Order: sequence, then C-alpha cells, then structure tokens
Amino acid sequence: MTDAFDTGRPHPARVYDFLLGGKDNFAADRAAAEQGLKANPNAATAPRQNRAFLQRTVHYLAAEAGITQFLDIGTGLPTKPNVHEVAQEVTPSARIVYADNDPIVLSHARALLTSNPSGRTAYVGARLQEAGALLDTTEVRDTLDLNEPVALLLFAILHFIEDDEDPYAIVEGLMSRLPSGSYLVLSHITADHDPESWARFTAIMREQGIPSRLRSRSEVTRFFTGLDLIDPGVVPILKWRPTTETDLTDAQVALYGGVARKP
Repeated sequence: MTDAFDTGRPHPARVYDFLLGGKDNFAADRAAAEQGLKANPNAATAPRQNRAFLQRTVHYLAAEAGITQFLDIGTGLPTKPNVHEVAQEVTPSARIVYADNDPIVLSHARALLTSNPSGRTAYVGARLQEAGALLDTTEVRDTLDLNEPVALLLFAILHFIEDDEDPYAIVEGLMSRLPSGSYLVLSHITADHDPESWARFTAIMREQGIPSRLRSRSEVTRFFTGLDLIDPGVVPILKWRPTTETDLTDAQVALYGGVARKP
C-alpha cells in the first residue's frame, strides 16, 4: 500500500520535515522546499504551527473528550510532540495507529515512536485514497477497537488530494466506519488570506510532482458535514483554543482547522 521508495523525487512528508528543520530528507526534497520558500517564505511557518495545533487538539481529545484511540493518517516523520506522546501523557493506556505512504516515515516511526508500556502504538503503510482498506489491516484491527470511539486525525494531508479523487467521499467513508462518539480532526492549507503567494507556492509544488489543492474555509468546513463541530468551529488554526500568544497572522500560517464529533 506504500509508495515506492524514490529519493530522486520529493515527497510531501520529507519536504515537511525539511521545513520543520529536520534532517530526514534528501536533495530533491530540499530543492522543492527551497523553491517553495522563495515563492512564499511563510511556507516554513505553517508546518510549525500545524504541530502546535496537533498538540492542542490531541490534548483536548484525551483530556476533555475522553478519547483513548487515535488513527493518524499522513503522520509524517516523527517530530515532537507526536500524537501518542500527547495522548499518553493524559491517558497512559491510549492506543495510536500511525499511517503513511512513505517507507522512510514508517521506518523512523517504528524506530522512534515508543509507546508508554500501558498503551500501544502501531504503524501501517497506506495512502489516504485507500483508507477503506486501511481500516481492515491487521495493525488497525489489533490495536484499535472499532466498536469504540476513535479520533481520526488528518493533519495537513487533504490538500494533497485532488478534487477528482473526491476527498470528501474519502473522509465520509472513513467516518462512516467509525462508531458514534468518534471525532474528526483536520487541518488544511488555504489561500484565503494571501492568494498570490500561495498560488506561486502551489505552482512550484505541482512542478515537483506534489499536488496541492488549496481550499477555502467553506470547502474545508464541508469535510465536517453531518458532524457536530466543537467550539470555535472551523477557524484559522491560530484561533483554535490558543494556549500562548503569538504575533503571527492568519496569512502567515494559512491553515484552517477544526474538530468535530460524530453524533
């Protein structure tokens, strides 16, 4: 289910790693990221704030919503804090499945993401477009109880899914397999606040073979159709229950995010 390992072509997870200051990337990834940064320097700000959004939302789910099971699709390379670290700090017995389509991501995840002894983590190679099959894998079935609420985490991945692949149907299909009381969390790049800069960045990513479909607030909100949005709804991620003050603007971060519960 994973993509072939090709270091000569940039991969979103490794480009993201470079933008976060990581070392697990190759020349093609660095070249794509550097070209993107020339077009839009704010491309380095969004990934860092996305990790902060991950930390806040997972903590909310574990500490306030009582969620103990997490499915993180498109996890990317390990960058602290990781989902299981945030969740298991609240609930040591929390269980997490990480899924990604890059073999190097899975290799690093298995080596570095060590669960609390009371809980469990598992790793599976999968593309979001094959999400239905993902839920039937041994790794998911042995780690998560799909009869109990699960938090589906889609951090900064849906903008890599083109419209003709129907990302809305993909998300709806996943949520339809999860029981009442489950949650959907997602973040998504937008051009709403700075269309020209993000259009340049998107064009460069496409030239490098990385699809990037930026969506408006209404388009991002559509992913939550049929679910009960948690306050404050779908907002720029800086405004989703911030815990610290920042001088950054929504245009610099350029990500919408939200959390919703399945009735």
